[in-house]
Amino acid sequence: MNNTLEDIKRGIIEGDQSLVATRMKSALTEGIDPTDILDSMAQAMRNVGKLFEDGEFFIPEMLVSARAMQKGMEILQPSLTIGNVKAKGKIIIGTVKGDLHDIGKNLVGILLKGAGYEVEDLGTDVSPEIFVEKVKLGGVDILALSALLTTTMMGMKTVVETIINAGMRNNIKIIIGGAPITENFATQIGADGYAQDASKAVKLVDNLLEYS
Repeated sequence: MNNTLEDIKRGIIEGDQSLVATRMKSALTEGIDPTDILDSMAQAMRNVGKLFEDGEFFIPEMLVSARAMQKGMEILQPSLTIGNVKAKGKIIIGTVKGDLHDIGKNLVGILLKGAGYEVEDLGTDVSPEIFVEKVKLGGVDILALSALLTTTMMGMKTVVETIINAGMRNNIKIIIGGAPITENFATQIGADGYAQDASKAVKLVDNLLEYS
């Protein structure tokens, strides 16, 4: 692999935003295909996810790597747009009503962008009606719901029911995640999947959209 791409990967894994930014600009100057750069970034985050699963990385290390990834994406995004690189799919993400936690959601969003998806982050404390409005606009493949509190997780069920009542359930996949969430809960509320952590969320999305 090109040394510049290797440096970008290393910068992401080590969470070195300065290195990622510098080498990202070098890669574009060298004329490296933006899709090849994106693939290297995605590979780096897969490595980070593996380190997390193996217990060598923890949430703080994941966040530092994700921020380095985000820095690189900010520089790369214009080139992806100019090159008409098509996103693998569009994902709407948000934390449900009454819940203001966003660290996990933000991490998932960054990893999904790095994996080649278009992500629209609605933020925190998002009402079921806002989720439905976004889905009604069309072009959305997956709705990703986050909750960190046991007192707000039932808001996910409300979102699913609101989507059903709006007649939109067959048009979209719904995934959920957060500290109190379990696979059993996902099944109970009629979601299409549950991810235990950010790296697994990317795998789940890939599986649902048949990119695995």
